[in-house]
Amino acid sequence: MLTERELQISPIAQDSVIHNTKVLTTLRGLTASLFGVGAGILGLESYPGFIFYLVFSLLTSALVYAFRVRPTISQDISGQASLKRYFRGSMELWTGGLFDGLSGFVLTWTLFYGLVRA
Repeated sequence: MLTERELQISPIAQDSVIHNTKVLTTLRGLTASLFGVGAGILGLESYPGFIFYLVFSLLTSALVYAFRVRPTISQDISGQASLKRYFRGSMELWTGGLFDGLSGFVLTWTLFYGLVRA
């Protein structure tokens, strides 16, 4: 938790945190559908399909962290920046929206599996 002095030096704008969360949720929803297309075309069934979703969702989070979050943290002047400045918590970046995108993944997975295997 940031102290009052740190908040005065570099305040956290809640609107920006909410915007970041919405953008991340949208990204997860879109990529979940794309991962469903990939799993359906590959013909994955049962656990391998869900593992495919989990691995690529975590890979997406790692790419967001590497290309969007980490450069801004390293450029922070205060030197004590963390993910909590941009998201509600670190778990929100890594697993937030994981279950929200699952329904879109399963929908496109079964659709493309049925189209390819039919």
